[in-house]
Amino acid sequence: MSLQGHKKRVLVAVIALPILLIVIIKLPPYFFFGLLCIVSVMAMLEFLNMYNVSRFWSLTGAFLSVILFALNCFYSHNTLYYYAILFCTITVIRLFLKKEPHSALRDIAPVIIGLLYIPTLLCFQWFLMENGWQWIIYLFGCVWASDSLAFYIGKGFGKRKLYPEVSPKKTWAGAYGSIAGGTIASLILGSFLLSKSFISLLIVGFLIGFVSIFGDLVESMFKRDAGVKDSGFLFPEHGGILDKADAMLFAGVLLYFGIKFM
Repeated sequence: MSLQGHKKRVLVAVIALPILLIVIIKLPPYFFFGLLCIVSVMAMLEFLNMYNVSRFWSLTGAFLSVILFALNCFYSHNTLYYYAILFCTITVIRLFLKKEPHSALRDIAPVIIGLLYIPTLLCFQWFLMENGWQWIIYLFGCVWASDSLAFYIGKGFGKRKLYPEVSPKKTWAGAYGSIAGGTIASLILGSFLLSKSFISLLIVGFLIGFVSIFGDLVESMFKRDAGVKDSGFLFPEHGGILDKADAMLFAGVLLYFGIKFM
């Protein structure tokens, strides 16, 4: 990355971080819920645009993502019902929208996968918020540290490719950096924010760094399949919303069940 690109990357973080902290810590929790709704819509649009779905399906998928996200957040005990209703709704819409059955699966598959991927995993961050804003700060801090160390260690020392078929730039050194970043951030943030043992923080931090690798690779798999470099261009040198949230989606699920276990 060029010096100019590095400056843009840092500038975006400097601007976004204080705003995010205010929303998480100072404002009522439903402001954070609103922020997650916006993330769900934008990430869903990015995901569907990657696959060049029609404008109708993009807007339909974005609308359904908010509905599904809200239902999962506040009525999570009926999740199976929601997916059954959504599947019936999407397939019936396709049935009458276009009489030609050819490419039916290709039309609706990105919408269904996107709904399973984005709002479904994103709602776990709301579940974490219900346990206290400290858990959100802890999650974001661990994933950002994991992502940052993976990037810089990979750039500086990475030679052996991790999974070139999916992500040509990712290296084993970057993967080790991801685990190290998650572990270090967990020990530091956890000692200030959470009342958990050293061993618990060590294990959870290690797992967050580990799982973040897969969250990133899964999105890279989709991007490689769709033939795009970034999911979007909202953040200079960072990519789109989905590029920033990919690891967070997986790590949020892990941390939520980690809390249950701890």
